[in-house]
Amino acid sequence: MKLEIAKIIFGFLSKRGVKLDKDSIEKLIEIPPNSEMGDFAFPCFVLAKDLRKAPQQIAEDLAVEISKSKNNFEKVQAQGPYVNFFVKRGNFAEDTIKTILKEKGKYGMGTQKGKVMTEFCHANTHKAFHIGHTRNISLGESVSRILEFSGLKVIRTNYQGDIGMHVAKTLWGLLNLKKIGLKEPTKDKGKWLGLVYAKASAMAKDEKINAEVNEINQKLYAGDKKLIALWKKTRQWSIDYFEKTVYPDFQVKFNRFYFESEVEKKGISIVKELEKKGVAKVDRGAVIMDYQEQGMGIYILLKSDGTPLYSTKDLALAELQNKEYNPDKILHIVASEQNLYFRQLIKTLEFYDKKLADKEKHMSYELVILPSGKMASREGNVILYDDTLAKLISLIEKEIKQRDSKISKKELDTRARKIALCAVKYAMLSQDIKRTIVFNEEEITRFDGNTGPYIQYSYARASSILKKVKQKNFQKFKVGELEKHEIELSKKLSEFGDVARDAAEKYNPALIAHYSYELAQMFSEFYHTCPVLQDEKKKDFRLALVESFRVVLKNSLNLLGIETLEEM
Repeated sequence: MKLEIAKIIFGFLSKRGVKLDKDSIEKLIEIPPNSEMGDFAFPCFVLAKDLRKAPQQIAEDLAVEISKSKNNFEKVQAQGPYVNFFVKRGNFAEDTIKTILKEKGKYGMGTQKGKVMTEFCHANTHKAFHIGHTRNISLGESVSRILEFSGLKVIRTNYQGDIGMHVAKTLWGLLNLKKIGLKEPTKDKGKWLGLVYAKASAMAKDEKINAEVNEINQKLYAGDKKLIALWKKTRQWSIDYFEKTVYPDFQVKFNRFYFESEVEKKGISIVKELEKKGVAKVDRGAVIMDYQEQGMGIYILLKSDGTPLYSTKDLALAELQNKEYNPDKILHIVASEQNLYFRQLIKTLEFYDKKLADKEKHMSYELVILPSGKMASREGNVILYDDTLAKLISLIEKEIKQRDSKISKKELDTRARKIALCAVKYAMLSQDIKRTIVFNEEEITRFDGNTGPYIQYSYARASSILKKVKQKNFQKFKVGELEKHEIELSKKLSEFGDVARDAAEKYNPALIAHYSYELAQMFSEFYHTCPVLQDEKKKDFRLALVESFRVVLKNSLNLLGIETLEEM
């Protein structure tokens, strides 16, 4: 409907020589806070300069002209500087439902052109994968899906730290298992490495042990054969764990895995090039970029002992990513702790390759914390992902058993796991990216309120209605006189494409999550006030509306990486 309004306004403006494209007009169209003000509204402030009239006068002229034409509106009226559109409810609901049932999984898709690289997950090898990491991987996969849904080609990449001080600490721990009080297990070795890292980090506070860790780090960069062999073996433990457990749970299929170890040498050569250009300078043996005058401090590119840093490797990574895929944009999904770092990195890339720097974008988000405060792998005060998921599954199993005491163990396990994953993903995506998440296991697994399980339950409830009907022909329905909740649900369904587009433009899955929750709430109100199967005259229309709800909610949840369930 927004597109139809945009076309009408575009025609009005074209006659008057105003150049404003349909997409720009469509973005200006608003949904009023209450239905008394119309179903859609267009603000005329933006036209005042070009038309040399007051916004109120433009609104009146526009309303009069549209009212004279043949259209799908009950009425069009000016209210101050706004033009309010009241749709013909029956026609609108019918058109919306028929479009949804025809387009199904493609309903709401955009037509953008271009190629974007998303870089996310960033779980380092040799460290624990904890609940904080789930916000990053959930955001990364959801943003990737939203951008694909908008029409863009998306390349999913994962840049992992597989070398550096954290690896040196873990290797020191592996070489000193007796000192840290651990034994090598026969299974789950990737997960176990996180414990080794935490124990070794605690001991590395001792100056002597810290010196030994530094020596291991330098030997690794120098190519010590024994250390390289141990590094490769244990690195694979981590990779196997991610591929077996993490990526399948979050339904992620990366196009490319980048590792710090593959870009360190090129990174050093780029730093040397910046030094030769006179852009980078040596300060007390270290190579730096001085951004103090710009309020961005000192950006260290190489340590005084010659070993590379994140900054060294990230310069080479940017060049490699561009060389391999040549995307229009590279979106780095990294926590807000690195805001300054990315400003420094992109500024440094400008001195090396301006076109490359222009493609780089940092999508910043806030952290996940515990009620007791911030998590840190080196301190060991993290909630491991596996342990958390197991606890969530246990909580959900109890809830399912209360609802269905006869459920089989196999079905219980499958259903509880899907709901638990939904609970985690929704908890990570429903909060605005600028807000810190305080992780609460009991809250996110509730089957009521603004939670993933509640939304999954809404879908299952809709499915249960349709199961009661043997013969379904959703295309043959008559609208008739609509009730309040039928109108509101139809309108909400029609908004999905606009919300998806907005989420793509803002890289914000929370918009999709909020929409999903509001849609589920509206369906609940419809369900309680409009019995679907009781009124024979309205049954076909209401069944079509229920199926339309299922299609749109499934599309919406799919953008969040959440699976739907037929039964809860």
